Amino acid sequence: MDELNEPAPEGAEQPRAGGVVAALKRMLATLLAIVHTRLELFTTEIEEEIQRAATILLWALVALFFGTLTVLMLALTILIVFWDNNRILAASLITGTFLALTGLTAYLARARLKAKSRFMGASIDELKRDREALERVL
Repeated sequence: MDELNEPAPEGAEQPRAGGVVAALKRMLATLLAIVHTRLELFTTEIEEEIQRAATILLWALVALFFGTLTVLMLALTILIVFWDNNRILAASLITGTFLALTGLTAYLARARLKAKSRFMGASIDELKRDREALERVL
């Protein structure tokens, strides 16, 4: 019985008053740290996605500009070559080719949009792992 009433030796950890409240505070601080980390990850992914989209858009516009000039010059060259004997046939073939290329590129663009990775995938996966870890603890 004397052991229970004896003071703890120096350096030994004393039981904390309000242990439940302190544990709740630590748990809340940990939860806030997790949320803070996830928000930082979220904003980083958003910034990367914006930068990626801007770069893709810029290069697409440059390619579109030069591609348009090339196609117009090619069409004009073909019309000049066949001007004297088959200009209507040449103009029809050029138009048909443009139409077919438009359909092909629209199909490829649609396929590319469907194949892209999930937006905010890393953040969503981390939040899922956090939720599962908290469910195991609780």
